[in-house]
Amino acid sequence: MISEYIESKVPLSPLMFVLLATLWGGSFVAIEVGLHYFPPMVFAGVRYAVAGAVILGYAAVTTDHWRPRARGEYLAVTVVGALVIAGYHGLLYLGERHVSGAIAAVVVSLSPVLTAGFAAVVLDERLTLAKGVGFALGIGGVAVVAGLNPTNALSANVVGVGLVFLGGVCFALGAVLTRPLRTDLPAASLQAWAMLGGSGLLFAAGALRGESLSAIQLTPTALASFAYLTLLSGVVAFLLYFRLLEQIGPTKLHLVGYLEPVVATLVSWAVLGELVSSSTLVGFAAIFAGFAVLNRNAMRTLVATVRSSDFAERVPFPDSVTSIRPSFGREDSSGDSDASEGAWSGSVGPADD
Repeated sequence: MISEYIESKVPLSPLMFVLLATLWGGSFVAIEVGLHYFPPMVFAGVRYAVAGAVILGYAAVTTDHWRPRARGEYLAVTVVGALVIAGYHGLLYLGERHVSGAIAAVVVSLSPVLTAGFAAVVLDERLTLAKGVGFALGIGGVAVVAGLNPTNALSANVVGVGLVFLGGVCFALGAVLTRPLRTDLPAASLQAWAMLGGSGLLFAAGALRGESLSAIQLTPTALASFAYLTLLSGVVAFLLYFRLLEQIGPTKLHLVGYLEPVVATLVSWAVLGELVSSSTLVGFAAIFAGFAVLNRNAMRTLVATVRSSDFAERVPFPDSVTSIRPSFGREDSSGDSDASEGAWSGSVGPADD
């Protein structure tokens, strides 16, 4: 009752939205810091093994459906674990050995644009002129961020951006491949099992690279980085995500991914004294422009919603936006796809870090 009273007086959804962006945006910098003390695959593997166990405990307490039962649910967990957890994060951590967390966050913000491109190819969705322009803007933005030109094709910056970009490809492909999978598995359950399965794949990749737990340097900074990524970014942030998913729907929540680079840039400057270049800002603007072109009708609706100060109201978004946000939920006959999005949604959630 107290929480309901507070929420009636204070608009909590915008606050939670900003907090989620802060936690996930800061995680890019936490990864950059932690990589000085952890091997990359082991770092990601341990993080998601711990976070997955905690969220699985939460799922077991809050729902009766805490483990996969149907074939589609096992398949969804496998796809998310392999591509979104292991593929995306493994390549992200490898890439951040060469580029800053702020630059990685900018490149990762391309994921929704890539999702639209994969949906057109894999799901035979119509590739309109707007989709083509949006995709071209996004890819061009990444090229600007990388500073790509024929003379520096193998530079550390280009290699790092390339690895993070491939991670974004894994993320987007996982989102598209899960679109046909309509399951009743709750978000927390799916997330937990995907984390645990993905962590196993990350450990296997680390073993192939010759990584081991003995290479970890347990310093206060290393422990702080790991605690932030596991507990704040890996557990608290996802609980916020689940709550916001119910309150504002997946389309508006998806925009949190475009606050993450801003947060990552500010945290990188405050903690590490790093500043992004003007070309990085231009590249990010191009990526966001690509997203805006792909979702121009939804963006207009979102702006109107924010102006009316009714951020938490569930607004039915145009069908055009569904082409870039796969759904794990069941369709609702009411037609309000944003409100009825099921347990998992929107590019498997915004790219969290």
